[in-house]
Amino acid sequence: TGAVPRNHRLAPSPVPAIEARLPKAIMAKSKSSQRWLKEHFDDHWVTRARAEGYRSRASFKLLEIHEKDKLFRPGMTVLDLGAAPGGWSQVAGRLVGSRGTVVASDILAMDAIPDVTFVQGNFREQAVPLPRSMYLAELALDMALNVLEPRGAFLVKVFHGAGFDQYRKALQGHFQRVVSRKPAASRPRSTEVYQLGSHLK
Repeated sequence: TGAVPRNHRLAPSPVPAIEARLPKAIMAKSKSSQRWLKEHFDDHWVTRARAEGYRSRASFKLLEIHEKDKLFRPGMTVLDLGAAPGGWSQVAGRLVGSRGTVVASDILAMDAIPDVTFVQGNFREQAVPLPRSMYLAELALDMALNVLEPRGAFLVKVFHGAGFDQYRKALQGHFQRVVSRKPAASRPRSTEVYQLGSHLK
């Protein structure tokens, strides 16, 4: 039983057509990933970060902002939210010195950094109702308003797009000075921009 007569024609199955399309889709994704990896490892800032012992190119972004705005002082306390892999925490730990305190937090695991206290966990307490990056920025601002000293500073990465203008207005409502920074180590095509608020109102 189950044999098909020799002259019987089976109805065409859609499966081969789907299978025929899959390799092209996978190939396209693979080539895109390969291009990204090549660009990443050929990147000047990534190469420099490896050479100088930093965990990511983000270290140079923070160093440039600090050079312009003098963010850190010896002995100050720093909270680094979304810290992994630790590029910002490395910089902050060096700049605040042994008398300072750096607490890094991330939902992802992170290798230890000297003089940096790492807390793995999720500081969110509810589901994400907004685009993720802007939602996290709003949570970070809320925390900053609760823990910052009057002369403290709040630095956050956001992206141009939905909610950006409203977020910047919120910063201006809470801080006496708000500036935008686009460090040289940011990828040119990235819409990321750093907002720095200082001196609470």
